[in-house]
Amino acid sequence: MSSLAPFGVRLRRVMDERGPLCVGIDPHASLLTEWGLNDDVAGLERFSRTVVEAVADRVAVLKPQSAFFERFGSRGVAVLEKSVEEARAAGALVVMDAKRGDIGSTMAAYAESFLRPDSPLFSDALTVSPYLGYGSLSPAVALARESGAGLFVLALTSNPEGGEVQHAIRADGRNVGATMLGHLAAENTGEEPLGSFGAVVGATLGDLSSYDLDINGPLLAPGIGAQGATPADLPKVFGSVVRNVVPNVSRGVLRHGPDVSALRAAAERFAEETRAAVALV
Repeated sequence: MSSLAPFGVRLRRVMDERGPLCVGIDPHASLLTEWGLNDDVAGLERFSRTVVEAVADRVAVLKPQSAFFERFGSRGVAVLEKSVEEARAAGALVVMDAKRGDIGSTMAAYAESFLRPDSPLFSDALTVSPYLGYGSLSPAVALARESGAGLFVLALTSNPEGGEVQHAIRADGRNVGATMLGHLAAENTGEEPLGSFGAVVGATLGDLSSYDLDINGPLLAPGIGAQGATPADLPKVFGSVVRNVVPNVSRGVLRHGPDVSALRAAAERFAEETRAAVALV
């Protein structure tokens, strides 16, 4: 067993202390160029280290997008390992955005990469895809429970293509997205103050009152900033469960780099706007 408290407990604590904001670390080529950096490992390292230095000691969550590191091979993964270590040392929780999903021993291996405490890439939580069937996530669920980590399961995503799967109607009359929310509510039954198994639900989706978002777990909400949603939209989208929302901002903060002070100011502005919006509910 891990010495860590469950992810939901740690997330609730840091959200209450720092506000609920999650800042993405998405070093794609265009952002590296905007920062005046080369699209190489040195540029990747400078970018990631600067973001961690700027905000890891003041936001609740940092969410590195694994693909932007993996594209540089083993040296890029080494930068990711260091970024995770430094972010967690500064007090931020790390959600690894890797969207892994497979079956059996392969899913178990993905889980061990990110959720085993002695792994160089150990993260506080991992995004996962349930679209080989929710049961395919069982190895990740089990290891997350054992290690004190969490999962964020793709349920109602902000990309337009997601609807063809997530809005599909099952034989029982529920759509697939609602089914995933139901599975997560079952995982979190009886957990206090917050379960460790969350859903990814886009902040750009508008009225979601037809869905039961009260899963007793966190709701990772991409779409704030460059995708068009604002912190003020959160109560309209999430209603009474808005306090459990972890709104994700990536480009809205990252475009202010490489100046550390400007990155901090942008993150603090989004954090304050989010606190104000949540306080209205």
